[in-house]
Amino acid sequence: MLLAALMLALVQSAGAAKPAAAETLTIGLIPELNVFKQMERFRPLGAYLSRETGVEIRFTILSRYGNLVESFQRDGMDGAFFGSFTGALAIEQLGVVPLARPVNLDGESTYHGVIYARKDSGIRDFADMRDKKFAFVEKATTAGYVYPLAYLRENGVESLDNHFAEYFFAGSHDATIYAVLDGKADLGASKNSVFDWVRAADPRVDAEIEVLALSGNVPSNGLCVRPDLDPGIRERLKQVLLRLHESAEGRKVLERFNALRFIETSVADYAPVYAWAERAGIDLKHYDYENR
Repeated sequence: MLLAALMLALVQSAGAAKPAAAETLTIGLIPELNVFKQMERFRPLGAYLSRETGVEIRFTILSRYGNLVESFQRDGMDGAFFGSFTGALAIEQLGVVPLARPVNLDGESTYHGVIYARKDSGIRDFADMRDKKFAFVEKATTAGYVYPLAYLRENGVESLDNHFAEYFFAGSHDATIYAVLDGKADLGASKNSVFDWVRAADPRVDAEIEVLALSGNVPSNGLCVRPDLDPGIRERLKQVLLRLHESAEGRKVLERFNALRFIETSVADYAPVYAWAERAGIDLKHYDYENR
């Protein structure tokens, strides 16, 4: 498939300028956005980290969310910018160590889930959702699956197959929004940050979509590293990220990244994700995140 070939082609250096590094780190990225937009967003950050840490940073974009946990050990990754749910999975299953996460342009270092519907679908509340078409993102996303699953179960839905005429996984948050905009689904669920990015660029969002429900906050996508990564390298990575906003060049990188700065992240910050997983009936240690 062409898309698969493109995914493999994007396993590349984060920047054109490669420092004389003693080590190369491979950092995984989830397909939160279209893969080209995702690499465009991360490339300046990778080049900056490579130069400032003296360690070459190479990014690889996975074909889907669940692959990041599955591939982390198999492909010898050193770290990843995990989403909140994949981060919780990786903490539980791989013992990864959280380092830092971005503060969004709205001043928050968290995001929340959004459930929305086409205005012409006739859906105004939960009762109207039965026998409609629902677009999720991936089974390994908080906003794109775990939160809406918890919402549905708390409203008495025991089986997605029995409740909806159809449901499917679009693969990324922006693809899910466009599935609803383009009439392929009546309902969708995404993270609010991507929803707002698409909303700012496409006036159809305000004209054609109505927000029905919001989740609580979970931590923004943060960098976590393997537990046996050299402590010195781990600390350099962390400090470069935390001080990124202190220089003019760093602020330019942050602007391309759609963030104000990075803040320190710990395992404790993932507590809301654990809570949503429990409400959705998900066991993080044994969760099957294959889309079906």
